[in-house]
Amino acid sequence: MSALRVVRVAPALRRASIGLSPALPRTDVLTDPLFLLVAIPAVTFLGLAKGGFSGVGMVATPLLALILPPLQAAAILLPILLLQDVISVWVYRRDFSTANLKVLIPGGALGVVVAWALAAYVSDHHVRFAIGLIGVVFVLNAWLGRVPTTAKPATTPAGLFWGAVAGFTSTLSQAGSPPFQVYVLPQRLPKMTLVGTAAIFFAAVNLMKVAPYFALGQFSTEGLVTTLALTPLAVATNFLGIWLVQRTPTELFYRIAYVLVFLICLALLWQGGRHILGI
Repeated sequence: MSALRVVRVAPALRRASIGLSPALPRTDVLTDPLFLLVAIPAVTFLGLAKGGFSGVGMVATPLLALILPPLQAAAILLPILLLQDVISVWVYRRDFSTANLKVLIPGGALGVVVAWALAAYVSDHHVRFAIGLIGVVFVLNAWLGRVPTTAKPATTPAGLFWGAVAGFTSTLSQAGSPPFQVYVLPQRLPKMTLVGTAAIFFAAVNLMKVAPYFALGQFSTEGLVTTLALTPLAVATNFLGIWLVQRTPTELFYRIAYVLVFLICLALLWQGGRHILGI
């Protein structure tokens, strides 16, 4: 559910590592109909994800990256994510799993640090492909009935591992939700506990990304103006997501969660695979 990529290298190498041209970031996005065409659904997906439908927000940054440099897109969305985090954490402040957060958040911190250190050397296409493959195998395994129908107890090593993978992939390729879901969905947590745990975990991960972005100088006046313009829609769709989650039956919610993970991971496989193969 997080939306940025951190690269601590020289500007020229940074552009080369993520495919940016040396051109300056665009500053006219609010007057561009194409930008509005992709920004409105992107922010809507973010709101629904922060409201509780974890995973759908992963499409936001790739959508904006169709017409903006990826880092500029991520920098525009980060303040929106932080505002949505405040709303979601407040709403779900009594619904979360302390045991899970105690292992997921330290793991996530480790993942963010490792991603920051390796961002110049690890292709986000390979990360997308790998996490897409993990997610697809996980969902197919569940659908084919090869996992117990009863709740699977969590373990500390698994929580640290999947928390680190979620933090790593969230930082590099905005794909933190599938690793998180791989760890928590088999536990069959109560619906609101699952949603609250996701909200708090990804809020913590997003906060961890603020300092690196300031260090990289990615926040600009133009970007913040764009963020402010999109904020009312972001808040409205956040509350829409919360409203929908609270009225969705638990079993249906879990079915939707598995389907979303599967579809998103298929998209990640396609995005990563076609670049790796040069299609």
